[in-house]
Amino acid sequence: MMNKFLIFAFSFAIIGAWNCQEQAFKIYTTSGKKTTYKKMSKDLLQQDAVFFGELHDNPIAHWLEFELAKHFLASKKVTFGAEMLEANDQELLDAFMSDSLNLHSFDSIAGLWGNFETDYLPVVELAKENQSSFIATNIPRKYASQVFKQGIASLELLPEEDKQWIAPLPIAYDSTLNCYAEMLKMMPGGHGGQNFPLAQAIKDATMAHFITQHMKVDTDNIFYHINGSYHSNNKEGIIWYLNLYRPGLRIANICVVSQADINELEKENMGLADYVIVVDEDMTSTY
Repeated sequence: MMNKFLIFAFSFAIIGAWNCQEQAFKIYTTSGKKTTYKKMSKDLLQQDAVFFGELHDNPIAHWLEFELAKHFLASKKVTFGAEMLEANDQELLDAFMSDSLNLHSFDSIAGLWGNFETDYLPVVELAKENQSSFIATNIPRKYASQVFKQGIASLELLPEEDKQWIAPLPIAYDSTLNCYAEMLKMMPGGHGGQNFPLAQAIKDATMAHFITQHMKVDTDNIFYHINGSYHSNNKEGIIWYLNLYRPGLRIANICVVSQADINELEKENMGLADYVIVVDEDMTSTY
């Protein structure tokens, strides 16, 4: 059963937001036109895959992730996936989903994110209650770190059993994509070279790989993935690789941004996603 106390605490943190959208958040289309949750959620149901690009510490984002999950489950069979769970922990996740492993053991063995219990467990519990599959899509962090320190070619030297947790090598890579080009600019004096964006790319490719492995494409199914917005903004990152691995999918993305004024979508946030959720920058954070 879902941890009702956690859901209550989670909801209480933003109580009243649904009826107070004028103050808490606004939803915009990619062109900056205001829209509603009802219109957005109806459109998203027509997709093969939906990517919710969040701000990791934003309670509005986590709440809406949960609400959309309920909305999808009311009409479709949903396969869930998340950046916050690493592929080599899939067996542990499956054990937790089947109640053969408790949360304390799952957390201590898998090394879950510090905000997992407050921010992501509600969606995982919802998937469990509905007997939906939940896929740990991300590359084990030690391998992404290895790419940053030693280069992506170093992954080729890993034992074959370790490579099962990584997208098939070598991965395609387009350094001109905005998501990677901007990351390179973040490095002072270019320190780290291409390894910095390549460490991001191997995460994106791996998440797309495991989504491809587990998604079912028909009118009764939808794949719902939760990740940091940078991994799916502009339909780059994970979505670029997903389109490469499985062309022709109907894919929609959401991103969450914060602004001082939520009553108009700032120009720099236009085009980031099919739907842009703008949250007041004064909104409290979850950590």
